[in-house]
Amino acid sequence: MTVKPDITWADFEKIDIRCGTIIAVNDFEKARNPSYQLEIDFGDLGILKSSAQITTLYEKEDLVGKQILAVVNFPKKQIANFFSECLVLGVYGEDKKDVTLISPSLPVKNGMQLG
Repeated sequence: MTVKPDITWADFEKIDIRCGTIIAVNDFEKARNPSYQLEIDFGDLGILKSSAQITTLYEKEDLVGKQILAVVNFPKKQIANFFSECLVLGVYGEDKKDVTLISPSLPVKNGMQLG
């Protein structure tokens, strides 16, 4: 396994990782790889959309109400006809197709920041 180069504390402080609750999930049929379109409630930050390749381990109905962690300060990224506004965080499986979402172990208020 290759370790990425060191970053500074200032680099890390630039990343805004927040907790949010998935409130809607739709199939993303125009994506190149099987994906869902997610709507995530980040409390005072509002509702942000994301595209996530998490279809192998998660069914749509199991995702609604699930709290996840996401980077919320990336610029919007266009994927086909969809604009992803945040990056949902997960851990890759062996083949990089199975992604396990990162979630808090206890419920937290939407919009709370990783610290």
